Order: sequence, then structure tokens, then C-alpha cells
Amino acid sequence: MNVFMQLVKSCYSPKDIAITRFQGIGKTILFVFLLTLVSIIPSVYYLSTAMTSAVSTAKDTIQNELPEFTIENGKLQSDSDKPITITKEEFVFVFDSTGEADSSDLKNINLGIGMLKDEFVLVQGESTQAYPYSMLENLSNLNKGEIIDLIDTIDSSLFIILPLMVLMNYIFASGVKFIEISILAVLGLMIKNLTKRRLNYGQLWRMSAYSVTLPTLFFTIMNALQTVVPGGFLLNWVVAYMVLFLAVKEIPQSKNA
Repeated sequence: MNVFMQLVKSCYSPKDIAITRFQGIGKTILFVFLLTLVSIIPSVYYLSTAMTSAVSTAKDTIQNELPEFTIENGKLQSDSDKPITITKEEFVFVFDSTGEADSSDLKNINLGIGMLKDEFVLVQGESTQAYPYSMLENLSNLNKGEIIDLIDTIDSSLFIILPLMVLMNYIFASGVKFIEISILAVLGLMIKNLTKRRLNYGQLWRMSAYSVTLPTLFFTIMNALQTVVPGGFLLNWVVAYMVLFLAVKEIPQSKNA
């Protein structure tokens, strides 16, 4: 059975998951990489569109709608005496040289950029990342025109930046998935003792790799729909544990049990 068929059958067949305990570890690792690749497709899509939109909108906003400003010694300075918020479709740009706003004020934004007194803030979905100007060497001393030139450079480099970000995302997600499977396999040791099945950790690890398929694909679909699942972390573990439990139950019980 190829890995694509296994991907489908792992969603509904504990019996097929049980059979995977006999397959080579290489094929199981390949399956985990495939599953991870599928799981990051929504986040990669939204990251790419968000980055492209953010760069384009940021340039237009800074060039045409913001007052003259400078960043000197890690501080944003301008003649504006109050924060400026500009909304374009789903994108929100916050400019504040007064110090009234901070990164926590941008958490309710789905997609946006904040140029605040001391930091640059990027918001995408539930992720809010703040970068102090003082820590960014290229942003410590700049004026409005130089910022626009910098954005042009970033825009022309997106074809390099985005693949690198996707690769880093994939490597990180793969690492998390392998850790998740390893922890589930440890829980599988308790299941095999409880059900009196003769299994070793390596076999449980293989089965665990396929047991996480259903919750992984479910949350992939939810991410694609941009829907937050209440208690998602717990639900993921409960479903994966139950699938593994059912798969272990498919294995004949030890004769000396």
C-alpha cells in the first residue's frame, strides 16, 4: 500500500493502522513528512498572501498616507500628535510616534502592521510578532524615503524570502510532529499493558504515526477555513489516543495473557 492510500485509510481504519507495525521505519518516516507537508498547506498559503499583501499595502500607505517621519536611535519620530490607524479591506496599518499604543493593542487585528514608538509589529492571524527598532540594525536610523526603498527591496526579494520561510515552517512543523508521535507512542505503552498486547516501542511508534492522521487532517481543514476549534490542543490528543487505542485493540491478544 502506498503512502497516499495509507493517508486515506488511516482516517477511518484502525485495522490498517495496526498492520503498519510490521512495515519499515523508512516508509513510516516518509509518511510523517508527507502528513506534515499536507498540514502546513493552509498556513503556507495564508502566509504567502499575507506577506504579499502586507508589502504592497505598507508601501502604498507609507508613501501616500503617513506624515514625514524618521527612526532615530531606535525611536519613531514624527509631527503627528496622535496614533493613526488606516484600514484597507482586511489589512490594518497602525502608526504611532506618540507612544500611546503598544503591541498588545494590535492583538485584535487579523492582518496588519504596526509602526509604533519603539517597535515594528507584524500581525497575522493569532500570531503577533514585535521587533524593537534598536534590535534591527537596518531600522535603527531611517527616514520615510529610506523605509520605502527598503520595502521595494523586500518586495523584489519575496521570491527568495517566501520559500525560505516555507522551508523553515516545514522543518519546524516536522520536528513538532515527530515529538507528538513519540509522546503518543509512550502513551501507547500504557495501552498495550492495559489491553495485554505484545508490542514494543518501535511498533507503537509506527502505529502512532498513522494514528495522528485523523486529527491532523481535521485541524488542517479548520485552518484552511480559518476556524478556531475550542479546546483544540486537548481534542487533538484525545482523538489521536483513541485512534491508537482502537488500532491496538485490533491486534490479537497475547496467548499467555
